[in-house]
Amino acid sequence: MRDAILKDRFENVLPKLMDENDIDMWLVIGREYNEDPVMRTMLPATWLNARRRTILVFYQNKTTNTTERLAVARYDVGENITSAWDKEKQANQWARLVELIEERDPKTIGINVSEHYGIVDGLVKTDYTELMDILPAKYEARIVSAEKLAIGWIETRTSKEMELYNQLVDITSAIIDEAFSTAVITPGVTTTDDVVWWMRQKVTDLGLETWFHPTIDIQRDDEELKSQVSAFSKDEEEKVIIPGDLLHCDFGITYITLNTDCQRHAYVLKEGETEVPTFLKKAFAEGNRVQDIFTGNIKKGRTGNEVLAMSLAQGREEGMRPAIYSHPLGNYGHSSGTTIGMWDSQDGVPVAGDYPLHENTVYAIELNTTVNIPEWNKDIRIMLEEAGFLGPNGFRYVNGRQKEIKVVK
Repeated sequence: MRDAILKDRFENVLPKLMDENDIDMWLVIGREYNEDPVMRTMLPATWLNARRRTILVFYQNKTTNTTERLAVARYDVGENITSAWDKEKQANQWARLVELIEERDPKTIGINVSEHYGIVDGLVKTDYTELMDILPAKYEARIVSAEKLAIGWIETRTSKEMELYNQLVDITSAIIDEAFSTAVITPGVTTTDDVVWWMRQKVTDLGLETWFHPTIDIQRDDEELKSQVSAFSKDEEEKVIIPGDLLHCDFGITYITLNTDCQRHAYVLKEGETEVPTFLKKAFAEGNRVQDIFTGNIKKGRTGNEVLAMSLAQGREEGMRPAIYSHPLGNYGHSSGTTIGMWDSQDGVPVAGDYPLHENTVYAIELNTTVNIPEWNKDIRIMLEEAGFLGPNGFRYVNGRQKEIKVVK
């Protein structure tokens, strides 16, 4: 499946992105165990790492309207990238790269350097220096940053990937549902760390991976609401789960190069209770309302900062206290693309927040709203996160969202 998805991306995504960004040739260079993050997304299923130094060359021939996919390496890189180096004929790998460049004479040569996006800044100093040392002056002047091309490659999702994403979100939800149940939680006995490590083990047993360590936290009537700094430190104090607790998880998994990122709530019923208290249901509904406002503003071409400002203003006008901090999601959990707020940057995010939204991209719709609970004589924070897709028909959740607090009986 991974190789089929990759073949589709190379044939249908890459040429379009190279044309849109006016880059004739794209060089992606990395070494074993020190791969360019973009290169990692291009390796076939049987390659867990690059081999020795691997140089990928993508050339858009505008005369024939074809895209060459070559590797200055001893081997083909799977079935999608063909080896173009015979060491017995040309001993110097860099010299062979120069030969390929001179034969094609590209007007622009993109390399992965970027000041603001770490994932697309994968060309290490050693490889950059060696490349520039051997490159003829004529071609040095044609070197450009492939930042936008690389972001496009990282953020763009295909229909094949979206079919897989639906399944991946469903699996994520199922794991959370089981974690937030009496199959895992015995009130008065089970701790938050017990649930966290149960989730880690469950993911391992399923043959999946977690891309970050999960968290389970508790809000209850006799404890003050944590500050934002404390809430986002991820350094949660272990607590025994008891009846009356409002539970919250932050959890994500990785499968076939895609990632999920999900936050959900559950409530542990007290003796005599048969459902979540009405005041908590109303608080949760405010969280859903902030989601509706926010996702209603997600439109192609708008920047993250524009969407952030519009959504916060609308939420505040309705009397709520929202915070929005959504990020691109896909090949990486905190991926490259349009950032829509950060928890400590509610006035906008420089550069990444100014990047416009593109179609066929996925985001972690991550936000919270602070709600006063008179019954508890305190504020609580409803924290939600779901995978959302911006496609040709507008925004949709990848596979639904939480609409009510789950009950732990």
